[in-house]
Amino acid sequence: MNQYYTYILFSEKADKFYIGYTSDIQERVRKHNSSTKGFTTSGKPWKLVYFESYQTKGLAMKREKQLKSWKNAQRIKELINKNVGSEHSD
Repeated sequence: MNQYYTYILFSEKADKFYIGYTSDIQERVRKHNSSTKGFTTSGKPWKLVYFESYQTKGLAMKREKQLKSWKNAQRIKELINKNVGSEHSD
C-alpha cells in the first residue's frame, strides 16, 4: 500500500513556506534543494518542517489545497508547532 504525504518546507533565506504533496517525501525534498528552476530555486536550502501522511493521493492533494488556501504564515506556524508529523487514515 502506498503512502502519500502533504508537507511543508521552510526557507530561512527567503523566510517563506512551501506546501506540497508527494509519495516520496525524502526524494521530493532532495529535488527541491537541487532544482535549477521554479519557485523553490531561490530559497535553497529548504528544510522539511512538517508533514502528514495519507493512504490516498486524493486525500493528500485535498489537504495540500486546504493548507495553501490559508495564505497565513502564522496559522501555518501554529500547525507546525502543535505537532510535527502525523498519520491520517481518512
